[in-house]
Amino acid sequence: MKPSAYRLQPLTGYGPPARTRVVVKPAVRRAPILRIDSGGRRTMVLTFDDGPDPLYTPDILRVLREHRVPAVFFVCGEQVLWNKGLTRRMVDEGHLVGNHTWSHPLLPSLSRSAIRSEMRRTSEIVERTVGTAPEWFRAPYGAWNRSVFQIGAELGMEPLAWNIDTLDWDTPGTAAITRSIRQGAGPGAVVLSHDAGGDRSQTVRALRTWLPELLAEGYEMVLPDRTTV
Repeated sequence: MKPSAYRLQPLTGYGPPARTRVVVKPAVRRAPILRIDSGGRRTMVLTFDDGPDPLYTPDILRVLREHRVPAVFFVCGEQVLWNKGLTRRMVDEGHLVGNHTWSHPLLPSLSRSAIRSEMRRTSEIVERTVGTAPEWFRAPYGAWNRSVFQIGAELGMEPLAWNIDTLDWDTPGTAAITRSIRQGAGPGAVVLSHDAGGDRSQTVRALRTWLPELLAEGYEMVLPDRTTV
């Protein structure tokens, strides 16, 4: 059965009382964040959507580790359910895990309760898996509406979009992916790539090419900072 056919069951058992997490709720935005504050430096943020995927995420993690570069992985809850070890590895290696909903639906087509369920369940499984809940979220397909912004803020998350789309979901070729990033590179840029949802071998090959090139040119890959957005 597909992962989406399963649903989480309540966890029961003995142990110390669960600590109550204090959710810091940001202001409700009217648009997602497209770029980061670079502070005048040549900094960029790398993001990968739809995972984790045991076929491609490990290769991406290896490239990032080789170059000592952090990234944000916007994960789908149903993928985390089947790849908890890989999700923990993301955090162990210095990356951030963001919320990309449970099953990757078109959020504006859903009711508020369905939107809340998609986002809340993903935050919950991420918190149970890595110890902390996501502080960033991204709407599938880049489709946002007022309810999405409101519910994201209620769950303590900021909305992060992108300004460089590699279009790797359409498998345009390694050269095309590399070219799109090279042409869009600049201070504060946020790069959208994918580590799941299809054949991502082109994404991996392109990453091996353009990442060391940009680093050699003086770019620094950083994690987004909520205090500066």
